[in-house]
Amino acid sequence: MPPTLSLPRAVVFDAYGTLFDVHAAVQQHAARLGPQAQAVSDLWRAKQLEYSWTRSLMGRYRDFWSLTQEALDHALARFGITDAALRDDLASAYHALSAFPEVPAMLAALRERGLRTAILSNGSPDMLAGAVTSAGLAALFDAVISVHPLGTFKPPRASYEPVGTALGVATGDVLFVSSNRWDIAGATAFGFASVWCNRASLPDEYDDLQPVAVLRDLATLPGLIG
Repeated sequence: MPPTLSLPRAVVFDAYGTLFDVHAAVQQHAARLGPQAQAVSDLWRAKQLEYSWTRSLMGRYRDFWSLTQEALDHALARFGITDAALRDDLASAYHALSAFPEVPAMLAALRERGLRTAILSNGSPDMLAGAVTSAGLAALFDAVISVHPLGTFKPPRASYEPVGTALGVATGDVLFVSSNRWDIAGATAFGFASVWCNRASLPDEYDDLQPVAVLRDLATLPGLIG
């Protein structure tokens, strides 16, 4: 059983893969993609992250929406898919990704306890606004923070600094939650207490940068705090 965590002042979430299902766009159009649908989705996500890391390292920033579309184009090309209408429908669907089913109640429970809630994401502001609005979650966040103004992506230390400014809280008062183990490592190195939402039951990594807890989904997060 996970330990009970000290009461933070704010709980901050990564967006993609943590609150929002990154495979929902492909799932909406799986019939049109056929048996390769999941492979297309997996490659799309992998390239989206790869492009964010490599461009950050090169100092050649492009916003996350541009990289998301470039990753989609690559994935479709790899599988020989040339349907322009399908490509546009997939891109549009990514702007309105579904939240995982436990997310609304989980956020409401945290806020009922007086905790501040926020998103810190690589997503560009318009992407995040679309996802939060389409999922009906706008009223459940004190702030939706994009790293876009920094001109780089997580996980460098500077990418976690906007949380304190936006929420007016100290680093030690933040619990950071992500489904991405590399993001947990970055947040832990910055000084946040972190919870890894390991939805895919992946093996652990970054053994020197451990989360304070590991969850299968976010349903039990409120009971873990306090």
